[in-house]
Amino acid sequence: MTTKHYFDYGEKELEYLKRKDKKLGALIDELGYLKREVSPDIFAALVESVIAQQISDKAATAIHGRLKAMTEIDAVKIKKASVDDIQKCGLSARKAEYIKNIAEAVISKEVDADKMRTMSNGEITEKLTAIKGVGVWTAEMMLIFSFGRPDVISYGDLGIRRNMMKLYGIKSLPKDKFSYYAKRYSPYATIASFYLWAMTDERIL
Repeated sequence: MTTKHYFDYGEKELEYLKRKDKKLGALIDELGYLKREVSPDIFAALVESVIAQQISDKAATAIHGRLKAMTEIDAVKIKKASVDDIQKCGLSARKAEYIKNIAEAVISKEVDADKMRTMSNGEITEKLTAIKGVGVWTAEMMLIFSFGRPDVISYGDLGIRRNMMKLYGIKSLPKDKFSYYAKRYSPYATIASFYLWAMTDERIL
């Protein structure tokens, strides 16, 4: 049985956010403590993220299951598989190539999870986005859900922006306004992200 891992945070972080932002604090009180599952396996998390891009959760789960049956989500096995073989799991040629790029980066140690754990958020983002097929949003999700970084909130995440506007009753959210709220949440912006996502129940695990 696979052991589940959850993001490590508690009352200290929640009380800080509640003191800093009354509207977010009310949301925290309404929703209570949110358990958020994380994936310490960087390679597996990157592959899962590529699979999930622009498709439904149900389709992504099915494709992931087929790829796992074929390769065990093992970097060496994925590298050896052809693009055609990977496509047969239900992926586009582009996504199949991206997944092979990620496997190559892991095998060549361009992406070295142990070394990356000592890097800053910016350094990790730079390393990951150097891989073709991995964008800034994906790198930010890795910072949260694989590296467990506590101070990450993504301007590129539509759900975050939409729910932030809803929470504060504003009609637009230019980057400078977004940064204002991100600084208010810091150093626990990741935990604020969990509650903003949960406003529409899209990401509660």
